[in-house]
Amino acid sequence: MDEAAEIEGAPEGGSRRRGRHLRVPVTAEEGQQIEELAQQTGLSIAAYLRLVGLGYKPRNVVDFDEVQRLVAVNGDLGRMGGLLKLWLTDDAKLDEFKPEEMRRIVRGLLKKIEAGQEELREIAKSVLIARP
Repeated sequence: MDEAAEIEGAPEGGSRRRGRHLRVPVTAEEGQQIEELAQQTGLSIAAYLRLVGLGYKPRNVVDFDEVQRLVAVNGDLGRMGGLLKLWLTDDAKLDEFKPEEMRRIVRGLLKKIEAGQEELREIAKSVLIARP
């Protein structure tokens, strides 16, 4: 059931017939902004205005700031993995380290990668907003 239908008490898959229409004069800029906000929330303009008029705060389908964080963390993980692979394939650099030191460095990097993966999971949970 969508947010608008839930608030209005309409049955799932159906709609309640509304006989009264309200006329709201807006400027071209205001109309454009309302259309964009409705689109961001995944609602029609009428449903968006109805919800806002009734005091509800419709949520965006996707939080773009969180998506940017996902992209940044994913890029960091890719760079770390690429650097680790490059480092492990360079025999000359590997000869500089004792085996215990190499294990410590590799384990440290793997822990950072795991932490990055966990951060990705947490951000993904917040980005994928469950709509009622």
